[in-house]
Amino acid sequence: MITTTGLTKVYRSRGREITALDGVDLHVREGEVYGVIGQSGAGKSSLIRCVNLLERPTSGTVTVDGQDLTALAGPGPRAGRQLREARSRIGMVFQHFNLLSSRTVQDNVELPLEILGHSGRERSRKALELLDLVGLADKAKSYPSQLSGGQKQRVGIARALAGDPKVLLSDEATSALDPETTRSILQLLRDLNRRLGLTVLLITHEMDVVKTVCDSAALMENGRIVESGTVSELLATPGSELAAALFPVSGAASGEDRTVVDVTFHGDAATQPVISQLSRTYNIDISILGAAMDTVGGLQVGRMRIELPGRFEENVVPIGFLRERGLQVEVADTAPAPAATTVPGPAATAAVSAPVAKEGAK
Repeated sequence: MITTTGLTKVYRSRGREITALDGVDLHVREGEVYGVIGQSGAGKSSLIRCVNLLERPTSGTVTVDGQDLTALAGPGPRAGRQLREARSRIGMVFQHFNLLSSRTVQDNVELPLEILGHSGRERSRKALELLDLVGLADKAKSYPSQLSGGQKQRVGIARALAGDPKVLLSDEATSALDPETTRSILQLLRDLNRRLGLTVLLITHEMDVVKTVCDSAALMENGRIVESGTVSELLATPGSELAAALFPVSGAASGEDRTVVDVTFHGDAATQPVISQLSRTYNIDISILGAAMDTVGGLQVGRMRIELPGRFEENVVPIGFLRERGLQVEVADTAPAPAATTVPGPAATAAVSAPVAKEGAK
């Protein structure tokens, strides 16, 4: 549905050149929610604004729904008729809402339809329908100043849907919202994705957004995509930065004669007592150094860092046991933990020294 090939964007200011995008290749499949994540300055906003050509790429191509938008751009700075028509099928939700304070909620939603030349009756019917869709049917005559931040963003989403787009772009749409409101907006985006068949491309710097709503994701650094794929593929990829960021675990080996491994659980394996089975099968004490688990795409996914007694060559068979049960296992490169100078609390003592014996432990 969305494809960029060799996309570059270079800004020129006071004789300097700043490369915001450096040969970005991106492919978003029809009907999926795709997240692009990265730190500030990574190029995320430039990328999403180049997708609908609000920013003209320096080079490369952007194809949306089989149409090459860069071929429609023309030589001048103003968008021609064909590009405007193509943009009308791409909705965009902005971080700071961008609502007109002098217009009512309904009038804000009607604005794109007004620009497209729809009749007053058609604009009113469509706006009220969309406000009902986003849960704001009772706020049609209110003004933006009378709304909460989450309600303003719902108006922004309704306005983005006014042209019946096939693609919805979200530019940090939840970064100005509190956590509870963020969850409700993400759930709304997911519901719209499923009910309307929308393809959603969103950019964010929040890992929870990717974890909560995305089917696929890409990590951007310095204007380049350094990792991409479905969330499940990334979780199963050894050394994945995204996987480590989605489910961070830490903990160093307690001695040089110890092996520390990171174990990723997903699918059916997440509900099986595999670690306790390993402990009983090989009669070894396993220390749990850290763990993180959450629900991604309706499935439980998690990572755990465990310590096995003995060096790596002594643990080839136990590691093979874990892999045979469908777990992703990666040997962690950690230095032995320094000697403790204070007495650890009960939780820390259990994590470092207690063997896994309970049936439900992972």
